[in-house]
Amino acid sequence: MPETVPAPAPSSVADVVRDTARRFGAAGVPDPQVDAELLVAHVLDSSRGGVQAAAIRGDRMPPPAVAALAPLVDRRCAREPLQHLTGLAPFRSLELAVGPGVFVPRPETEMVAQLAIDALRSVASESPIAVDLGTGSGAIALAMATEVSHARVFAAENSVDAYIWTKQNVARIGARNVTLAFIDLADAFPELDGTVSVVASNPPYVPDDAIPRDPEVRLFDPPAALYGGPDGLDAVRQLSRVGLRLAHPGGSIVIEHGEWQGATIRDILTADGWRAAATHPDLTARDRATTAVRP
Repeated sequence: MPETVPAPAPSSVADVVRDTARRFGAAGVPDPQVDAELLVAHVLDSSRGGVQAAAIRGDRMPPPAVAALAPLVDRRCAREPLQHLTGLAPFRSLELAVGPGVFVPRPETEMVAQLAIDALRSVASESPIAVDLGTGSGAIALAMATEVSHARVFAAENSVDAYIWTKQNVARIGARNVTLAFIDLADAFPELDGTVSVVASNPPYVPDDAIPRDPEVRLFDPPAALYGGPDGLDAVRQLSRVGLRLAHPGGSIVIEHGEWQGATIRDILTADGWRAAATHPDLTARDRATTAVRP
């Protein structure tokens, strides 16, 4: 009678996480342990905390989950963004659907949204109006809409690929106080001229000849969401002019930018007629956003 060979024991969650983190570290992935736990959580339909608990308990990985994980690990080792693999990006209290064709929202943009939210909350109006120009995934617009629920938020996007993601996020979050338009920034919302309390934007601000350091950005983010002309500020100059058209006296503008661009943006805004231009640091103490007030 032929000898039977027992099937190999299923891999433990702890072993899978450890091996995945090791591969990510060798590939240069930032925070390899975090990404390993999040990717394992994705294939297990769990949370990062759930994976950590399963590893402590000594739980085994179901073979279908191991099979589903393998190609995702390969793609992450090739530096495809984790958010493309899971299909979701956390942003403040939201989970946004993302993928190829849309800029993945970053943690540093959360403080930009906070500046816009603070300005919107300070408006003495039953229904203040905010505009997000170049909304991408809808991150800033949806943060304003969900955290200042009495506001009316208008979001403009001119990329077909990004607009598809924005529309999906507005629908899945159910933000009924958001109006989304597929329109160029310069032509956005003429019906709102002189009525807007907050104009916010995370525009493309990387100079054309700069090469982003991270492969996730360089290889996978859409170029139109990154590059902003020779000095990176073409869109900012346009934002300043459009913001003046949209904002009412006392209305605010909030612009995200690179850490080296604050002084130049303050000069642009001041020259155009904005007042009280100020640059604000993010949580890493890098200049991240500039605000100003329409006279």
